Amino acid sequence: MTPKIKICGITNREDARLAAELGADMLGFIFYAKSPRAVRREVMPGMPAGVERVGVFVNESEAEIRRTVQECRLTMVQLHGEESPEFCRRMPVKVVKAVRVKDEKSLQAAAEYDVDALLLDTYTAGQHGGTGQVFDWSLAVKAKTILKVPVILSGGLTPENVAEAIRVVQPYAVDVASGVEREPGKKDPDKLRRFFEACKKN
Repeated sequence: MTPKIKICGITNREDARLAAELGADMLGFIFYAKSPRAVRREVMPGMPAGVERVGVFVNESEAEIRRTVQECRLTMVQLHGEESPEFCRRMPVKVVKAVRVKDEKSLQAAAEYDVDALLLDTYTAGQHGGTGQVFDWSLAVKAKTILKVPVILSGGLTPENVAEAIRVVQPYAVDVASGVEREPGKKDPDKLRRFFEACKKN
């Protein structure tokens, strides 16, 4: 079965429209000023309808997240910091909690979260994601037996390796940002198309 596809780090309407046309189920918009893929709020009204609009936040206040959800019409939030299970439960829309996978202990800690999905990303000291590095997929396979919620696979996915990742892990969804970019914040149309084609090979 083809997993759902999330294209993250969208910063402009052209990339958003192409991703939606190719069949993206979720578009990720990063509301974290330190990210090279941070989105400007003024482009949000022109984003395509009919897909999940996922706002990505890192240790942001509850009030600011709520304001952004309302202003930008987000349907889901993805929390990439040290947000607690209690904080996640107070969110006004569906919640994806990102887990930086270092070892099996990372997965045990993630099991405390009662969210709509857990996104497994590569652990890199001092960074909150977007590193373009792959982690050990056997941990993602193990995560599916430990965690009670759907698993989204992230971390270093590309058009070249995503078919194998899907075959090995069989995740609920795959998430890509840097792997389909021409430069940070700007997608490469050819890479995007090949990523979708590869996702449908399984």
